[in-house]
Amino acid sequence: MFAKVRESEITEAIADRFSREFKEYITSDVIIVGAGPSGLMCGRELARDGIKTVIIESNNFLGGGFWIGGFLMNILTFRAPSQEILKELKIPYEEPFKGLFTTDAPTTCSKLIAAACDAGVKVLNMTRFEDVVYRNGRVGGVVINASPIASLPKALTCLDPVAFESKFVIDATGHDAIVLQSLKRRGIVNSKEYGPMDIIASEDGVVEKTCEIVPGLIITGMAVSTAFGIPRMGPTFGAMLVSGKKAAGLVKSALVRDPVKV
Repeated sequence: MFAKVRESEITEAIADRFSREFKEYITSDVIIVGAGPSGLMCGRELARDGIKTVIIESNNFLGGGFWIGGFLMNILTFRAPSQEILKELKIPYEEPFKGLFTTDAPTTCSKLIAAACDAGVKVLNMTRFEDVVYRNGRVGGVVINASPIASLPKALTCLDPVAFESKFVIDATGHDAIVLQSLKRRGIVNSKEYGPMDIIASEDGVVEKTCEIVPGLIITGMAVSTAFGIPRMGPTFGAMLVSGKKAAGLVKSALVRDPVKV
């Protein structure tokens, strides 16, 4: 029934393709750190316009908190007008209250992942962000390593990382804001801590404050709340998608102004 293929040919096919694609993205237009909803949305918007985009994700799975809603109930909520993005991605939804929409989390997450991949985003999962490439006052890439290294005994963790370069890096790592924190430790940028829940203030604030916080680094999603002390938003996700779109728009505008920014 199946083609007769040797085990060695399978190994060679995996190694050849992975090596080829890995090398292709050592230099790219945009590196997104974090494959949650804002990172995936941003990647989809960039890649479908032909912008060379790679997403770095430390977990084996993509989607972050998008797989589940509140209290282990796998229903997501969105406030108007973010249902327009649900329509765009062909995600079914219900409207239990005026202006409030619900979706099935696995369906929503799967469709967003597929949309990003179909647009041409390259994903490196099980890939851990360790540091930024930073020169002449600008973020110009990321330092990465294999995620399992973090779980090894200390005596075995001295395995050198590698670096990818890009015109922009986008921190889509949620409340942890790990890219931003790597700069904060060096005194390059200040950041706060996200505040207690206030959905109305949080969603508006996250979108409004999505920005290029230092040259070459754009923050999106809940990383914005950590940067500016904006309240947390709980299991509602409209701002994640809208913020991801806005981050992509910032990149596009910058590349139009200066296509060879790096």
